[in-house]
Amino acid sequence: LSAYYLSGEEVFRKKAVELGEKLLPAFNTPTGIPWAFGIGRNWPWASGGSSILAEFGTLHLEFVHLSHLSGNPVFAEKVMNIRKVLNRLDKPEGLYPNYLNPSSGQWGQHHVSIGGLGDSFYEYLLKAWLMSDKTDEEGKKMYYDAVQAIETHLIRKSSGGLTYIAEWKGGLLEHKMGHLTCFAGGMFALGADGAPNDKTGHHIELGAEIARTCHESYDRTSMKLGPEAFRFDGGVEAIATRQNEKYYILRPEVIETYMYMWRLTHDPKYRQWGWEAVEALEKHCRVDGGYSGIRDVYNNHESHDDVQQSFFLSETLKYLYLLFSEDDLLPFEHWVFNTEAHPLPVLHKDDGNKEENQK
Repeated sequence: LSAYYLSGEEVFRKKAVELGEKLLPAFNTPTGIPWAFGIGRNWPWASGGSSILAEFGTLHLEFVHLSHLSGNPVFAEKVMNIRKVLNRLDKPEGLYPNYLNPSSGQWGQHHVSIGGLGDSFYEYLLKAWLMSDKTDEEGKKMYYDAVQAIETHLIRKSSGGLTYIAEWKGGLLEHKMGHLTCFAGGMFALGADGAPNDKTGHHIELGAEIARTCHESYDRTSMKLGPEAFRFDGGVEAIATRQNEKYYILRPEVIETYMYMWRLTHDPKYRQWGWEAVEALEKHCRVDGGYSGIRDVYNNHESHDDVQQSFFLSETLKYLYLLFSEDDLLPFEHWVFNTEAHPLPVLHKDDGNKEENQK
């Protein structure tokens, strides 16, 4: 979709629609919530037949564009139905658990996370509203209601004054924040402008606080690159305490938040923090064949994992490039970034028929 919008090459539009059509059978479930990607493959993150919030909740932007480009409403209908199901369901404390059974339409275990398994669902509520030129009132309301519940139940401040987003397990908080959760700083700032009850400044402040916490998670390591997850318990703050959480796999979420915070506040510290990450990436991750992840960011000696993740190119480097570019390169008023940083155009109220006329 992005390749088509950026190039105008018909082959990309055709392929996007073709792929969309091949995905439609996944929605043939009793509820219309699509099957999990991992069914039958036993991925560690698949949960006994349940679908994952961040999978079925991260189709909305793309499927709306598929309907826009194909003239076939079925794609948008599929994702609007997912919304309808979620709206109808009882939510524990207004929160959305990470697992939903696509057959029964019941939540799985009551685990709530703004990191992996949950993250991009919330991002897409906000971005659906922005991409609709702020006409998608349902998406808007669901987003700000969710943020309110997140603030009440998940956002905490450490004794050292760092604001973090905990994980919720059946009503009990785990005081751990994943690198993936660091995207939320940028999300809060991006959504600040539309916040209800004069809360715009509060949402920007929340974004800034999350950005600061995530920067601390980088700054408190030897390599100045952040760990996969960091904790706020047992006297530690913003530090990984478990060996299997000390790795950095070239993830973009912290840099993504710096980019949004820069664009929305122009505070120079965000470019400074971004440059610290550039220097650390060059020093510790650059290898002969590209860039590699690191097994332990607290160690003084690099142990490379010998993997260059695809999101390093699509997100980490793109967000760094945008952080050091002018605001008129892919401006927010005309573009939204999907969860993998692929740009999609805002569907302005007046251009509903433009694509049709072009064909």
